[in-house]
Amino acid sequence: MWRKRFIAFLLLVAGIGVWGYVYGSERGLWGLDRPFRYGLDIQGGTHLVYGADVSKILPSEIPQTMEALRDVIERRINLFGVSEPIVQVEEGSALAGRSGYRLIVELPGVTEIDKAVELIGQTPLLEFKTERPEGKEKEAIEEAMQQAERALASASTTGVTREQLIAANPLLSEDPNFVPTKLTGAYLQKASLQFDSRTSAPRIVLTFTDEGKKLFSDITRENVGKRVAIYLDGAPLSTPVVREPILDGNAEITGSFNVAEAKELVGRMNSGALPVPITLLSTQTIGASLGEKALHASVRAGIIGVLIVAVFLVLWYRFPGVVAVVALGIYIAIMLAIFKLIPVTLTAAGIAGFILSIGMAVDANILIFERMKEELKNGKNLELAMRDGFDRAWLSIRDSNISSIISAIILFWFGTSLVKGFALTLGLGVLVSMFSAITVSRTFLRAFGSERNTNSIRFLFGSGVK
Repeated sequence: MWRKRFIAFLLLVAGIGVWGYVYGSERGLWGLDRPFRYGLDIQGGTHLVYGADVSKILPSEIPQTMEALRDVIERRINLFGVSEPIVQVEEGSALAGRSGYRLIVELPGVTEIDKAVELIGQTPLLEFKTERPEGKEKEAIEEAMQQAERALASASTTGVTREQLIAANPLLSEDPNFVPTKLTGAYLQKASLQFDSRTSAPRIVLTFTDEGKKLFSDITRENVGKRVAIYLDGAPLSTPVVREPILDGNAEITGSFNVAEAKELVGRMNSGALPVPITLLSTQTIGASLGEKALHASVRAGIIGVLIVAVFLVLWYRFPGVVAVVALGIYIAIMLAIFKLIPVTLTAAGIAGFILSIGMAVDANILIFERMKEELKNGKNLELAMRDGFDRAWLSIRDSNISSIISAIILFWFGTSLVKGFALTLGLGVLVSMFSAITVSRTFLRAFGSERNTNSIRFLFGSGVK
């Protein structure tokens, strides 16, 4: 008996320790700093849904392509400085009434939808162009450019700016003098910001992949003494003259940009190009104040619900009800700790799933207590009644929980991101509730078990008004 009570004591201490971790990590005490991660509907921010066009991708390459798309979007969001963004790939299902692939982007704390959409949707195009080779085509272009320059000179007195004339006549720019090469940003490994050792001017150093190194080496070898233009999104960044072949795979961009502009260019280059086209399907913005109200309402509802259930258990089931309340407290502590450790992003739907799982944990205890009461009525002592009560209740608890877990898996597999939050917390809650109902409650009850069948024992382990 003392061994059973000692195990129950250790379990109680462990439960208190888990509560201490939950409280301390939320308040930043004792060197712990792991607050709950809240979803967009609670924290506030922007929720974006994109459709991905994978029609030109082989079916076997779609999963890899979608992961690459998710990685690119994550890199762009990180440049945006968003704290703990969520980017998820979602495959459509006929059962869910959707088809195709979607990308779910949640940006906590970001309420400027236009800025977020611009950041995610931009597709930076890095190109390397060489001078157009000599020939009739180049001569015709140069003659047309000279005519455009003369037109510009004659129009200078009308107040028309050079930029306006260039926009109206592209021949006035240097673009016609350059032709594209195979080398693009697809072969870029990384871009980094460095500073000239003599002038301290910022410069951008480009490092290519192995295939990109070969292309860049061939370009510089074939264009010694000529210009190689570097374009980003159709605008020339730099048009340096190649003095000698560059074989190490590094290109330098220098120009009339300051440090801030250079950092922005580096970020845009490192963000990469999208592997497949994406289309914005829907947007949603949730204010932080609205999310805070939802959180407080959910927590308040949960606390009130737990208190009502605890009072009912104690009044109706007496001593087993007290044990059930203690087990329920340990169950809640374990669940909150799991939410922090995985971590689970808590949404309003997820909190609802957690609260629902609390009711299911109580339901398992009620089944056990009712079975115990029946065994006591049959004249068995408390020790045997507890053993047989748990054994007979286990089958019902197992079957009902398995059904709930299957439902949670189906919801998680086919549901949207919001439904998945509900399914995840519900599924975890059912699994943990089986431990709290079978192991925790049983351990505490066995610590107070007795082979005697006195009136006081019958009263403590009775129920209702009987």
